[in-house]
Amino acid sequence: MIRRFAAFLALWGLCLLSPPGVGDARADVTGKAWVIDGDTIHLAGYRIRLWGIDAPEEGQTCTRGEAAWDCGAEATFALANLLGRHWVTCKDEAPDGPDGLVAICYMGPWDINARVVRDGWALAEPGNGDYAGAQAVAERHRAGLWQGTFQAPWDWRRDQGLGPNR
Repeated sequence: MIRRFAAFLALWGLCLLSPPGVGDARADVTGKAWVIDGDTIHLAGYRIRLWGIDAPEEGQTCTRGEAAWDCGAEATFALANLLGRHWVTCKDEAPDGPDGLVAICYMGPWDINARVVRDGWALAEPGNGDYAGAQAVAERHRAGLWQGTFQAPWDWRRDQGLGPNR
């Protein structure tokens, strides 16, 4: 019975705990995610950074008009609201430490990374043309961070002495 269930999961590509680096294919991880911050989730035992994007950090503030607001927390809430209780599949793009991945994540056919950028809660990483179009849409519609002024997350980390890495 267990073998038949495992074969069923393999047939449908629903392997929930495929460890990264096993075999030649990149690992896919599927399940319900917990949001860590605006561009990081925890899924099936892995800490997963969303590939190609960068969201404001915890404690980072932005301005709307004259008022400061916690855009790092808002970006985290936006990702949590987007994911809700939906199943997520992340396609491993690179390792990120022993228990971490950098991945493009999906809800069904929809690219979550692109959606977070299009909604204005993250920026396309410098040099990443894959999400530049989504960022242009967010900027044009003054969505999310684009409602006011903000510092790019990589610049904010540098100014805080946190270095370029997340």
